[in-house]
Amino acid sequence: MSFLEKIGHFETNLSKSFTDIFFFAGIVLLRMFRRKTYSSAMRSVLVNQIYFTSVQILPVFIAVSIIFGSLLIGIVFQLLKGLGLTGFFGNVLMGLIVTELSPFFTVLLITLRSGSAINTEIAVMKVNSEIKTLETFRIDVIDYLLVPRVINGVVSLVLLSSLFSVVLMFSGILFSKIIFGISIDAYINILLNSANFSDIVIALVKCAVFGFFITLIPIRFGLRASHELTSIPIAVSGGMVNVFTAIMIIEVLSLITKLF
Repeated sequence: MSFLEKIGHFETNLSKSFTDIFFFAGIVLLRMFRRKTYSSAMRSVLVNQIYFTSVQILPVFIAVSIIFGSLLIGIVFQLLKGLGLTGFFGNVLMGLIVTELSPFFTVLLITLRSGSAINTEIAVMKVNSEIKTLETFRIDVIDYLLVPRVINGVVSLVLLSSLFSVVLMFSGILFSKIIFGISIDAYINILLNSANFSDIVIALVKCAVFGFFITLIPIRFGLRASHELTSIPIAVSGGMVNVFTAIMIIEVLSLITKLF
């Protein structure tokens, strides 16, 4: 009975957490599509957030993309050659590596770098009563703090995932020549013939959804922190666990969508 009670408490808490996240997501979405939200102060915060998340990380991100992308492309192409599936390398490159693995690894990198930082930032602001101070001065916390960070997550994920895909395709030029002996013109034609518009749309939508939730969930858990310093690590750990759970759920849902 004790074991069943623990399962029941876990399921109840999980259900409450998901309900709270979706309700909070609805509020933020409504503010994102409200013209009044985009004040000069909000736009300034948004530009700074995009700079910190997308621009500052570019040198490291490009280096990681080249190293990891080249390694991934080389291994996959070598396996295809060994299995005698050379004719399918275009489908594998576009259908698996570019539209599936590229968004997945991008969201992992951004989550590890920015997700935890946002979670900690909001939790520290809550502990230091900075959020309460903003409310005292009648500054809308959702418009000023939350919406810019969520929009930044969506924009950054879409742009960086697209950049990662471009790096992968350029790596494919080199390895297709070395492993398969395919010219650049033939390589481009294979890519164009293998590209599926619906898969690309699904990949972009998935990136946008990834970006939305990997910033929304840390923000929500950061706001749950109390006014004690000991609540900060609890809020951060809970937020990151839920972020990675959301990533897995979104990935599975996107695969199910592609099947239909």
